[in-house]
Amino acid sequence: MKTVLITGATSGIGRETARAFAKNNYKVILCGRREDRLAELQDELSQRTEVHSLLFDVRNKESVFDAVASLPEDFSEIDILINNAGNAHGLDPIQNGDTDDWDAMIDINVKGLLYVSKAVIPGMIDRRKGHIINIGSIAGKEMYPNGNVYSATKYAVDALNKGMQMDLNPYGIRVGAVHPGMVETEFSEVRFKGDAERASNVYKGFEPLKPEDIADVILFVVSRPYHVNIADLIVMPTAQASATLVNRGL
Repeated sequence: MKTVLITGATSGIGRETARAFAKNNYKVILCGRREDRLAELQDELSQRTEVHSLLFDVRNKESVFDAVASLPEDFSEIDILINNAGNAHGLDPIQNGDTDDWDAMIDINVKGLLYVSKAVIPGMIDRRKGHIINIGSIAGKEMYPNGNVYSATKYAVDALNKGMQMDLNPYGIRVGAVHPGMVETEFSEVRFKGDAERASNVYKGFEPLKPEDIADVILFVVSRPYHVNIADLIVMPTAQASATLVNRGL
């Protein structure tokens, strides 16, 4: 039975990905900052598979390394790493941006991904196998107005994904990225800092992706024969043609 570690597992894409892997006979390591949600999800998934939870914030380098090092022996060999933790804060032009928002996005989306990868990759190198999935965004493929720093962090994820592919190629480790378009999760509510009405308007007039859709794609990517590596994949709802073009009458 393979072991998958998922960051940002307490909501949205991460939670649905954990559920998908649990249903398909993987051991699951849930990572997140919200202890109550971790416990609830662990209880749910334990009915299907072996589950272990790690409570930490990906921004805290020491906590990341301590948490991964604390894994019990039967969870210590991580076959699949899903770097899903990420956040968007604010939607302002660059001149009006909040530097605390910038720090949060850079620390979570870029540095957090690096810290977790750094903690997990040595084991994959030792075993000369493994699979890393980096969750990016359409915002990492094209800019849009007021996207500035968030897009910059997702462009960084795109670059890091390509860099990991090159650096880990000698060890037979698969690396790929999934870049979702508009997915209806807590994402917009976080971005608009709890303004539920503004967040709900993002998805009005069309059918956005659901977290389950991306979870299905991730499961498909990792379940290909080992000689197949899906290196870079963009997934958008049918109504979306680019970061800014959405058919809201569809």
